[in-house]
Amino acid sequence: MRMRKKKHSAERIARCSGLLIQDPTACFGAEETIFGGRRPLLLEIGCGKGDFCVELSRRSPDSGIIAVERIPDVAMFALEKATAAEGRPDNLRFIIGNAEYLCDWFAPGTFRRIYLNFSDPWPKKGYFKRRLTSPAYLERYGTLLEPGGELFFKTDNEPLFDWSLEQFGAAGLETLYVTRDLHSSDLCAGNIETEYERRFAADGKPIFAAGVRFPAKTETGSEAADGDR
Repeated sequence: MRMRKKKHSAERIARCSGLLIQDPTACFGAEETIFGGRRPLLLEIGCGKGDFCVELSRRSPDSGIIAVERIPDVAMFALEKATAAEGRPDNLRFIIGNAEYLCDWFAPGTFRRIYLNFSDPWPKKGYFKRRLTSPAYLERYGTLLEPGGELFFKTDNEPLFDWSLEQFGAAGLETLYVTRDLHSSDLCAGNIETEYERRFAADGKPIFAAGVRFPAKTETGSEAADGDR
């Protein structure tokens, strides 16, 4: 996502600091302190301007939502949206940083679900490893998710979708659903739209979506924890 540098973005982000995790490394091993108690944790990677995570926090009041965005000027809009939301969510926190470091920020088995919404397709061949559905990232998710944890993926890019399905299969993930036209499927009833998604749908573009479940064992064959984190 590219945008012009926003004026006073640092000050605007600072005004929303109550929802921002300033030092993600401090979360490791202390995840229960983020929301003041133990609750299921859900992770959105690449939250953009925050439409999805803000609505997810409203629909999932008993869960804690962590939203990660690597571009500060984009995260600024998400923070402001959450701050201005009716009944400002107390179960949503943001991290401005690169998802590459997730395993440095959170302990194994931290999350119940991970959401990838309209991630950068990185179409150039040499950039495939940067895709958020690449084998390296799937390995990270397998570590971060609790046994049987789930990954939900949406995109408007069919080549990325097909490539991602291949990666899911190669990683031995269980398919929960696959649709090549989300908005015309039964899954649409519970769908939370993003800003991009509304724009693409208005242009008549199909939305591709898949849900997969990770096994209780990692790829290395080590035993996953029994549910307790």
